[in-house]
Amino acid sequence: MEYKAEILDSSEIKRALTRIAHEVLEHNKGAADIAIVGVHTRGIPLALRLAQKIAELEGHEVPTGKLDITLYRDDLSEIGLKPVVRRTEIDFDIHSKKVILVDDVLYTGRTVRAALDALIDLGRPKSIQLAVLVDRGHRELPIRADYVGKNLPTSKSEIVKVRLLESDSADVVELWER
Repeated sequence: MEYKAEILDSSEIKRALTRIAHEVLEHNKGAADIAIVGVHTRGIPLALRLAQKIAELEGHEVPTGKLDITLYRDDLSEIGLKPVVRRTEIDFDIHSKKVILVDDVLYTGRTVRAALDALIDLGRPKSIQLAVLVDRGHRELPIRADYVGKNLPTSKSEIVKVRLLESDSADVVELWER
């Protein structure tokens, strides 16, 4: 793979999450009945950061959870013989909550479809809204994000890599060519 460009640096990621937090609060008329759920792996730290920003803005803690979608994927047989299954940690009832589902990159929509199936197996939320750091296009399913940090038109041969401090020792979004 060949490095092409830095798309977002740490300050731009922070600004994008701040903007998303404001949009979530505006759209939902505050933080009441909101819960935030991050999709493994990089959706989780983004969800935690978003929840922290909303708490700073509203003075109201927002329940936050972690969602593993491994067994809901439609490409499970292609992942390998022993896919890594992580824990889903949602310690609150999602029934009647406005769930903000958070992921790092929206591409084909298949990850989001799997996340929707996993969430609905846990209960019946009032609504599910999608927040992503980067929307790169190329949807294969009729899914769109409600909140987007950066729209980034890409070719199918390009790869968007999100690196976060919590897992990768840096906050940066990069574009690579296969």
